[in-house]
Amino acid sequence: MSKRYPEPLKGRGSASSPKRRFQELEREWLDDGWGALERLPDKIETTLEVDSARTIISRNDSPDVGFDRSINPYRGCEHGCVYCFARPTHAWLGLSPGLDFETRLFYKPRAAELLRRELGKRGYDCAPMAVGINTDAYQPAEKKLGITRACLEVLSEANHPIAIVTKSALIERDLDILAPMAERGLVHVAISVTTLERDLSRRLEPRAAAPQRRLETIARLSGAGIPVMVFFAPLIPVLNDSEMEKVLEAGREAGASAAAYELLRLPYELKEIFVQWLEQHEPLKAQHVMQRIRDSRGGKEYDADFSQRMTGTGQYAELIAQRFRLAVRRLGFPGTPPLRCDRFVPPPADERQMLLF
Repeated sequence: MSKRYPEPLKGRGSASSPKRRFQELEREWLDDGWGALERLPDKIETTLEVDSARTIISRNDSPDVGFDRSINPYRGCEHGCVYCFARPTHAWLGLSPGLDFETRLFYKPRAAELLRRELGKRGYDCAPMAVGINTDAYQPAEKKLGITRACLEVLSEANHPIAIVTKSALIERDLDILAPMAERGLVHVAISVTTLERDLSRRLEPRAAAPQRRLETIARLSGAGIPVMVFFAPLIPVLNDSEMEKVLEAGREAGASAAAYELLRLPYELKEIFVQWLEQHEPLKAQHVMQRIRDSRGGKEYDADFSQRMTGTGQYAELIAQRFRLAVRRLGFPGTPPLRCDRFVPPPADERQMLLF
């Protein structure tokens, strides 16, 4: 019997739930010649559950990222981007990095309260705060829950500098907070643009904003005085690498003042999820894509070494880096001003809490 995958689900990036790192039992889809022995339902609804986290600021000491702290109002992401490096984090919850990651979401209703408390602690040392780095802080659930907006209100009150990465147009809702923060030198925004091809985008990132809509978001943020970066991520060999210059040019025309890119990363279970997607959606390119990835990862599908995990190594990776440098120089990206930490003022305790005593 040959290995078989379930059919792709409309509106979902992953079509299965691969084995978790901490799971003993494994399920495999097989074809015995009589068709599917089992099948997924035609539609899987998204569920939201409370994450009762007791802290909201996460710390990291990774030398290849420009921040040492971040906040993530949500776990899991309904955008369903098949390439998302955060998918394996769902395994820590005993859930699948596949379908569970994009259908079983967790939200932190006390995020703003916890943030206020942590920023107000004696001895807190202000430095730029990344917002929504692990999963998108502006995914669809945010429209209803408003947790990210509540956190922004606390950060603005404290004059705390932030850097936001998103692929959602919902960020435009918060221009009334972000624009005044930008005037005080407190905000940078990076808009992720993976491809300009609508069909490829719909299959890679099924519930994210369309490419043109993201360019419109860059224009509206920039028009409001907010420094914006066009983030070509992830760069996927063979699938979208030829679009790099077009994406950067479109971002520059929309008003982006900086640019960056990141090579596809395939940690842990993500490799299986992405290979399955390739075999279902791009079967004629699948082997070529994976070979190029290995060429840029020292012969492996992934190398977590901090010195190269974002950009890769080898001739292919060097060519990509050179193309990026030339495009940035040709397009004349002026860069973004530094974020200001000198304006920070610890936020006062929430007076409503006194009502409990």
